Amino acid sequence: MEYVSRVPRPPLDGLIDDLYYLEGAPPYPRLTLPPMPSAVLILNLGAPLRIRAGTDIEAAEYTDGCVVTTPTRAFEFGYPPGTRSVGVHFKPWGLAPFLPMPAAELCDQPVTVEQIWGRPTTAELQDRLATAAGPHEMLTLLEEELMRRLRETAGLGLVRHTSSVIAAATGAVAIGDLSAAAGVSSTHLAQRFKELIGVTPKRLARTYRFAATVLAIDPAGPVDWADLAGRASYFDQAHFGHEFRTFTGLTPTRYLDRRRRFLREHPSHALDVGPLPAD
Repeated sequence: MEYVSRVPRPPLDGLIDDLYYLEGAPPYPRLTLPPMPSAVLILNLGAPLRIRAGTDIEAAEYTDGCVVTTPTRAFEFGYPPGTRSVGVHFKPWGLAPFLPMPAAELCDQPVTVEQIWGRPTTAELQDRLATAAGPHEMLTLLEEELMRRLRETAGLGLVRHTSSVIAAATGAVAIGDLSAAAGVSSTHLAQRFKELIGVTPKRLARTYRFAATVLAIDPAGPVDWADLAGRASYFDQAHFGHEFRTFTGLTPTRYLDRRRRFLREHPSHALDVGPLPAD
C-alpha cells in the first residue's frame, strides 16, 4: 500500500500527529485496531469502509468516511479491496476544536464525516480531494480545510497540558496529583476531559500505558510477559492480562500470535504496527 504522511504547520501541529494519504490493497479484508491514545478522521475516496466498534454489535458501512474519538476498546475495520482515503491522526485532545458536540457523545461510537461537517462541505471536499494532482496536494487541501474550521475551545489548554503530563509518564501518574497541580477539582478535570477527549483522565492514562506496552513488544522475538508487566507498572500479571482483554478482547498470548502472523505474512507492510488480522 502507498502511505504518505506529514506533520501539519502550526497551530495544527499542536493538535495533530500527522495528515496521511492511503491507497492500495489492504493486507486482510478485516483488521482489528487496538485502542491508542489518539482520535482519527478519515475521508473516504473509494468503496465504503465497514467498522465494528466492539464484538457485541454489527458492522456498519461508512461511505464518506468516519470520525473516531479516543477509543476504549478495539475496533474492527473492513477495508475495501482498493482502499483510497486521506485522514488525520489527532492527538487525544486535538479533535475537539473540530467537533460540534462533546466528544463523550462519540466515545466508541464512530460517526460519518457528514454528521460532523455536514453533507455539502463533506461532498465538496471529497470532490476536491478526488481531483487533486497527487497525495501531497491532497494533504494540502485537507490542511487548509482544517485551518479554516479551527475554532477556540474552552478548557483546551487545561486538557492539553494535563494530557501531555500523562503522555510523558506513559500513564503512570496519580490522577489526583494532576488535578491538584492544575488547581482544579478532580470532578472538573474529568468533566473537561470527557467533553474534549471523550474519556476521563484515568482512562486516558490507562490507554497510554497500554499503548506503551504494546509498542514495547517485539513480535519477532521471545516475550517475557512478567517483565513487560512490571516495566509498565502493572500491579501484577493478572492485572496486566485483564487490561489486555479489556482493550483488545484477546489474551496477551493470543494478541502476540496475531502480531506474529501479521509480521510473517506482511513483513514490510505500511500498517505493520498495531493492526491485527481480525480472523
